Amino acid sequence: MIETLTPVSEALQKRFGAVPSVFRDELTFTLPGEDIVAICEVLKNEFSFGMLQNLTVVDYWPQEEPRFHMIYMFFSFEKNHSIQLRVPLSGNAPLIPTIESVYPNANWHEREAWDMFGIRFEGHSDLRRILMPEDWQGHPQRKDYPLGYEEVQFTFNFDQISLKKPAPKE
Repeated sequence: MIETLTPVSEALQKRFGAVPSVFRDELTFTLPGEDIVAICEVLKNEFSFGMLQNLTVVDYWPQEEPRFHMIYMFFSFEKNHSIQLRVPLSGNAPLIPTIESVYPNANWHEREAWDMFGIRFEGHSDLRRILMPEDWQGHPQRKDYPLGYEEVQFTFNFDQISLKKPAPKE
């Protein structure tokens, strides 16, 4: 681990019980979701992680629980370091507090996580779809989302496929 991140690691472990792990010199903490806003405030105000780089979700289906992991990636311009937070979430109605009060750009990231994975963000100012149409049913990045299928058209099956395709209206 990078020595300059030792104070960050010690503070998060002591205050929030975060579990650190290091892989290829990247520091990642696994922690409970209810403390995410307080942790973000500490990272931003005390350790100058002023930028939320990314927020994404990992779906571990068909694993039982926790099904989802929220991944938060932060960057410090002052120290040129990055840090990651992992928050395990239940697969049954996943809910986590929003961090847009600390990092305003989280608004768009959280909307995408809602749209694609169905993660609800408690206290979010405008939680609505951002990529899919408003009337879309389901969350397409979940591993249990049904896949659509269209047979590929080749020269040997051209006539069969053409009969199934809708013709343009004249």
